[in-house]
Parts: sequence; C-alpha cells; structure tokens
Amino acid sequence: MSREARITLLVLVALVAGAAVAFGAPHVLSDYFVRIILLIALNAILVLALSLSNGFTGVFSLGHVGFIGAGAYISGILSIPVQQKMALLPHLPGFLHAFSLPFLPATLVAGVLTALLAVVVGYPLMRLSGYFVSVATMGFLIIVNVVLINASDFTRGARTFTGVPLETTLPWVMGWLAITVFVLARLVYSPFGRAMKAVRDDTIAASAVGIGVLRTRLIAFVIGAFFSGVGGSLYAHYLGSFSPNTFYFALTMSLITMLVLGGMGSLTGAVVGVICVSLLSEVLRSVERGFTIGDFAVPALFGASQIVLGFIFILVMIFRPKGIMGDRELTFGSTQRSATVNQTEERKR
Repeated sequence: MSREARITLLVLVALVAGAAVAFGAPHVLSDYFVRIILLIALNAILVLALSLSNGFTGVFSLGHVGFIGAGAYISGILSIPVQQKMALLPHLPGFLHAFSLPFLPATLVAGVLTALLAVVVGYPLMRLSGYFVSVATMGFLIIVNVVLINASDFTRGARTFTGVPLETTLPWVMGWLAITVFVLARLVYSPFGRAMKAVRDDTIAASAVGIGVLRTRLIAFVIGAFFSGVGGSLYAHYLGSFSPNTFYFALTMSLITMLVLGGMGSLTGAVVGVICVSLLSEVLRSVERGFTIGDFAVPALFGASQIVLGFIFILVMIFRPKGIMGDRELTFGSTQRSATVNQTEERKR
C-alpha cells in the first residue's frame, strides 16, 4: 500500500474513532474524563494550526495565540444574545446590537475574519526569516493584547468578557478536529506540502526552482490562522467567560511546548505532544495536592507540576531535539518519514 493510501486510510479510521469517542464517551465516562478528552481535542486543533507554519514552512511564529484571542472575541461578540449584549456591551455599534448568530455561523465568521487578519499581518511578516519573524510575530501578539484591553466598547477591556453561550461540546470539538486533521493532511502531503517543506529546508534552492517563498509561507500562515480562529471560538464557547490575559504568553508557551515535544515536522507529533502534556499535567496536578501511601504522607507541593514539566522538556530537548515523533508520521504497519525524506531515499536507491 502506498504512503498516500496509508495516510488516507489512517485519516478515515481516525474520523470513525473520533466520532465514536465524541458520541460514546459522555455515556460511559464521568464528566471529569469527558472534560479532559474535550480539552485534549481542543488543544490538538490549536497545536495543529500552529504546526502548519512553525513545522512545515520553518516560520517559527510566536503570534498565533493572537489569532486565537481574536477568534474568541469575534465569536463571543456575534453570539451573545441581544438582550445580554445591550447590558454587557452598551457601546457596541448599532448593527452589532441588532442580531445574534448561532454557534456554528459565529465560529465560521471568526475563522474567516482571523484568516483575513492573517493576510494583512502575514504579507509583510512572511518576508522575514529566523528569529526576526519570531520577534515580529510576538510583537503582533502584544499588539492584539493591547487592542483587546483598550477596545473596551467591544471587549469590556481588561474586565472579564462574559455572557458567551456554553455551546462547545465534545462532538463539536471532535468534529472540528476531524476537519482540521483531514484538511491539513491533504495539504501537507500534496505538491503544495512539498513546496512548504522545500521552503523550510532551503529558501534559496526553493526560489531557484521556481517556488514562491512568500506565497507558500503566506498561504500556510493564513490557513493556520483560520483554524486558530475556529479554535478560539470553541475555546470561548467552552469557557463562557475570559479576559485578554487568557490568550497571551501562558497559552503561547503551553502550545509551543506541546508542539516541540511532539515533533514540529509531523501532524502525528503535534497530536502526540498534546496528549502527553495534557495527561501528564493532569496527573501532576493531582500529585502536587499531596497524597498518602500507608504511613508515608507527601505534603502538598503547589507548583511542582510546572517544575516537572519544565525538567521533562529540557530532557527531551537534550536527548531528542526533534521531539517524540520528529518528522515521522504514524501509519498502518509502520512509522513513515515525511514525503520529502521518502523521495530522497527512493532516489538514492
């Protein structure tokens, strides 16, 4: 079976498994475990969106959480019921006061508007490389945070933005995760995906063979921003209440840690990183509250989870700098390397 067929089959099996989990888990698991699965799936969407530019084009963006925050506020403003909107956001423009969108249309609008924002932001920034683009995208994140704090007529400023309907459920998140995996897998393992990896590996050589570096980077950046905006909407409708600091440096570092630990050059690695970090965080949070084994009592050690996670991150970077999966994808019967590596090995034979 060819690599493309294996990846397609894996995606289809993942879709079926995701549907089974989405509709079956709430009936057999407690609310606590359902919440963990939901958060893992939600973070997987955000990390996969981040991986498209960071892992496959070589543009290490620190600003994608800005798109998540923009998507959350856009969806929140559009979906708050009209009566609550009049009370919570009395200074909104009149046309925004007049209607309230259901969850799905608000999510789609949030994704499209964040994608348009990415076009405006990405056109100048995707011309940069290395640490220059990382610093520039971090500047974008700071700008978004400052705008959210100061645009109090739309966002309530630094105060808690509340009143967002709690619409995000496990089936919704698993459905969007399935769409994200399907779209990104089809994109990454296509001629355009090979162009992304060529730009990542050597921009000069890619330009020499006719690949548009700016166009390739910008398209990946915009698609990642769309799914970041969708993830932001899901996040907003899961939390119900949030503030600008919810979508700032803490979330940025959390998502980047998941991506780097799992493997930046692999869609499978992005998901594996999310699962490992999320489960380990839950276990450590339970342990740091203290526990007793027989006559031996361990006192509460608040903050120990962050210390342990940081230590594990250092060890992984020392002994496996490409992450758990590196640039390999998990497929039926084997773990295969990325398309460009496979083609290089075939030519050598």
